[in-house]
Amino acid sequence: MSLKPVTVTVYGAETICPSCVGAPSSMETFEWLEAAIGRKFPDQPFTMEYVDINKAQVDEKKSAFVNRITEEDLFYPVVLVGDEIVGEGNPRLKAVYAELEKYGYQGETA
Repeated sequence: MSLKPVTVTVYGAETICPSCVGAPSSMETFEWLEAAIGRKFPDQPFTMEYVDINKAQVDEKKSAFVNRITEEDLFYPVVLVGDEIVGEGNPRLKAVYAELEKYGYQGETA
């Protein structure tokens, strides 16, 4: 069975979300997720993408989502698996893994 690569997108900023004091930075969250997903789903295709919400976005879809973060006061980083929001602020690995499993990913059992 061939899996279609899924994109995990982290929308964040260099500054930590005011409501998330004490939480890791958006980039730290991105790196942590990338490592954790790679361990849980080895040899399964996924791509990681980081979007800085304080920079102008060329991609219309990303630009619209950055506006949504601002308008809805979402806590960043906001983590998407495909187009589904799976976490904001301090995301939970369990939610990210569960969404990837919907795409047919199979985790390693420790």
